[in-house]
Amino acid sequence: MSAPEAQPTRQLRDVFGDDIILYDEGQESVVYRITAELMLNGQGYAMLEKAKPGKEDEPEIFRVAAKADGELELETIDDDDEWENISELFDEWTFPAEDTI
Repeated sequence: MSAPEAQPTRQLRDVFGDDIILYDEGQESVVYRITAELMLNGQGYAMLEKAKPGKEDEPEIFRVAAKADGELELETIDDDDEWENISELFDEWTFPAEDTI
């Protein structure tokens, strides 16, 4: 997979704005910023960062799925290959290769 196959999207931003609230294991609300979204082969993905990240926090990557009623929900990506491919695409978008002079 390469970045040209993926298309930018605004699925989550169009519904939620720039921030989204998720709940951690302890049911505490955590505000995340939507840093990037992409669509690949009809499947949406989003990269989120905590609005107030700690030293150990890294961006989170989720699959964006539409429920039967059209409401969007975030799904954890359990497949290691899928996660790696999407992570690499977000890296390419976030840190594009620099052209050599």
